[in-house]
Amino acid sequence: MSEPTPYRRNRRSAGPEQWTGPKRPYDLAKEFVIALIVVGLIAVIASLVLSSPDDKAVTVQQWARQAPADFVATAVTELDGTSTSASYGPPYNHAGPGQQIFFLHLQNWVGVRLPVDSAVDFVLAPLSTVTGNPALTAALAIYRNASATEQQAWASAYDTAISKATDNDPAKVAPGSYGPVPTMTAALLRMAQSGALTSQLVNEGSGFYQDNYTRPLLFLADSGYLGDLASAQHLGGDQWGMMNETGSYPGQAWLWLYTMWYQISPFKTSGNADALVWAIMMILSLGLILVPIIPGVRSIPRWIPIYKIIWRDYYRDHPLTKTAPEAEPS
Repeated sequence: MSEPTPYRRNRRSAGPEQWTGPKRPYDLAKEFVIALIVVGLIAVIASLVLSSPDDKAVTVQQWARQAPADFVATAVTELDGTSTSASYGPPYNHAGPGQQIFFLHLQNWVGVRLPVDSAVDFVLAPLSTVTGNPALTAALAIYRNASATEQQAWASAYDTAISKATDNDPAKVAPGSYGPVPTMTAALLRMAQSGALTSQLVNEGSGFYQDNYTRPLLFLADSGYLGDLASAQHLGGDQWGMMNETGSYPGQAWLWLYTMWYQISPFKTSGNADALVWAIMMILSLGLILVPIIPGVRSIPRWIPIYKIIWRDYYRDHPLTKTAPEAEPS
């Protein structure tokens, strides 16, 4: 019987080779302990040098104390309906059209599932719980007895005046026809600085555990304060930021593909960016799952023979081999 061709020879068919060189004792337990200590030290040093700061959660009270002017300005936008949450649309209200993908009106189909009335939930309802403040009580009565047109005019006028004031400071607003709005927002600021506002925003509909933070998060998100904090940590929408924790490390590097779309047109200027980027990522994820059955794509490994690098030892010993290793026929 003739010898099998070189590219049919199976390296594994031969028995194990016996070592004939020098031998010495080997302490596996000692090696394990040394490796454990070295790796542990490296991990501790790396965590001290590269770890991310454990910043505390941002609170409404912190916002009101550190940026009172921004707090008041944001409260006014809640009253005049120009804040992000007030004009967002589903699932919070019907004020906005909602995001869509071509003819797929995704947010409108889901509807308003978490109803939020920004003026009532963030300003009027919390203020109504305050007692012992006759000026505030009178201001709330005036505001509620006024028509919707008057309420809108007062809030819009005060909003415009704040935007024109030095440093957007409500204390430097020029005199004008603002109705009871300045009195109401000043009282809301004091309430927030004391910490009482947070409990009012959280308690509503939270049940026994009081863990529904939708309203305080939306209120904070409407502010410029939270955006400034995000930008300082490189987490702004135009900064490619996406992290598990605040700070520079460790970051979710695997999400670069998701955040990339927000940096390019038409997504970075589209009002439907979230929906469009989500759709693109779902298509790419589906394509990755279906790689083994997509004609052409599944053949890329044959066209780019990376397997020859992985099996380089085999192909070095068997230069005539044209196919992947296979067992020798019996």
